[in-house]
Amino acid sequence: MATVGTFSHGEIAPGNKLFSSFKTLVESAFYGNNVEKITDLAAAYELARKAPGAAITDMPVKHTAELGLPKDAKVIVFNDGKVTGRTAAARRVIGQPGIDKTLYEGVLRDALFQGTHKKFYAGEVVVGLDKDFMVNAHLLLPENYETNFYSYLLNFQIMTQEWRALYQDSKTYPEADIFLYADPDWRHPDFPHGLALFDPEHNVAAVLGLNYFGELKKATLTLAWATAHRNGYVACHGGMKQYQLPDKKFTMAAFGLSGSGKSTITLAKHGDKYQVKVLHDDAFVINQTDGSTTALEPAYFDKTQDYPLTDPAVDYFITCQNVGVTLDEAGKKVIVTQDIRNGNGRTVKSRYVTPNRVDHLRSSIDAIFWIMKDDSLPPVVKITDPVLAAVFGLTLATKRTTAENVVGNVDMDKLVIEPYANPFRVYPLGQDFEDFKNLFEANQTDCYILNTGFYKGKKVTPQDTLGSIEKIVEGSAEFAAFGPLASMSYLPVAGFDVDFEEGDYVKALRDRMQSRLDFILAQAVDNEGYNALPPEAAALMEKVIAELN
Repeated sequence: MATVGTFSHGEIAPGNKLFSSFKTLVESAFYGNNVEKITDLAAAYELARKAPGAAITDMPVKHTAELGLPKDAKVIVFNDGKVTGRTAAARRVIGQPGIDKTLYEGVLRDALFQGTHKKFYAGEVVVGLDKDFMVNAHLLLPENYETNFYSYLLNFQIMTQEWRALYQDSKTYPEADIFLYADPDWRHPDFPHGLALFDPEHNVAAVLGLNYFGELKKATLTLAWATAHRNGYVACHGGMKQYQLPDKKFTMAAFGLSGSGKSTITLAKHGDKYQVKVLHDDAFVINQTDGSTTALEPAYFDKTQDYPLTDPAVDYFITCQNVGVTLDEAGKKVIVTQDIRNGNGRTVKSRYVTPNRVDHLRSSIDAIFWIMKDDSLPPVVKITDPVLAAVFGLTLATKRTTAENVVGNVDMDKLVIEPYANPFRVYPLGQDFEDFKNLFEANQTDCYILNTGFYKGKKVTPQDTLGSIEKIVEGSAEFAAFGPLASMSYLPVAGFDVDFEEGDYVKALRDRMQSRLDFILAQAVDNEGYNALPPEAAALMEKVIAELN
């Protein structure tokens, strides 16, 4: 089996990976007499249908038999309050600088004690959908949040009898099961924005005072990614697909924050031009030994902003969060999408929205695309130096989106750097740099930057991006020199001229590269140097800046 989730009687040695104070605190709560274990999706659906505030639409769920749902199941909507995104300010990671372990042990003990006075539901899922990588995960969530509980069991793979047999036959890792305790009702004056507490070495987390469903999903993925990283995988917050051409296959990964176009790029069907296999649009891991990839989730937790009710993908919605409900011309209850109610409306879509969905790809990756919103870059740039390719992923520049509950006075239009598009990392950044550098060096993976924002004031459309990717896949893309930058070239796209004779443009580009260098250098100082990077990262960015002078 994938994780060592049971205790063998005997003395617990210091440093035992199966136990810590946090792991023991959280796991113990699962065995209280106030806990009811739910083992199938039909039961979870009935709980969600009766949950306070749930809106049961008249929109039928497709593929109910395959999903294990009642054949008359309908799309369920549940809406949150003011907060409709993830709250990064709430995250605390045990073992990182400045985190007082004793303080948080006490906070957690009090939170768990308060929880003993109400009913909880326990669920069990598999994270990782191939025998190469599977982790057993357990969730505890209180009553009145049955809609989130149901969505969680849909988003991940509920542990059925069939999946338990696969899990028992999967590769074993010296790791504990994931245990996630959540109580959205928790309040504490010292944590007005809630608390998402992680002990990643022992695969345990507590999400307190936060009721947005994405917190449960990303908390679980945070621990699964960390587990994968410790065991020879590259942890990836991105999309993965494979094009089936007549004479070859082309496997690509696209990395970007929510709202960057990652899902659009990954799930695009390209008409009838190709057969496309989709691994996932958000979470997967890469085996560093053989280059194979494994999806972590069967379903998709997608924004509803770009889906009018007439879009065919709406047929595959199962639950919705933070969207409106209205009556259609026939008096039927239907959802109101396109972020009319609020930003970051969401849905859990079933895997059947992508007809050629796969859970594992044996092929190594041909190309990685870093998705940026950097207006100094044309729509498509190619990086030929493998180490520089890892540096640009390290300094992935983008903008905040409505998927995040940003605390404080933050300019949402300001560019920020989010290394490898993964704000859920709970280990030193330098380790991800080495992992991605190895992908480019050892596997000879190509690297491209996709700017899906604006370039010189003009918006890069999805058609611009997808058309460019098609040229790369087909091998017809002809790149031009990107000014004096030796290891970079760009793909000419109609309407997006590149002119290094424009002094203002060159200055803007140089300023963006300087911002990247400043970020790299700051890692040696910030957070007590926890995320310090090898000297070669700064050296390569300095080389790029020198070429622009």
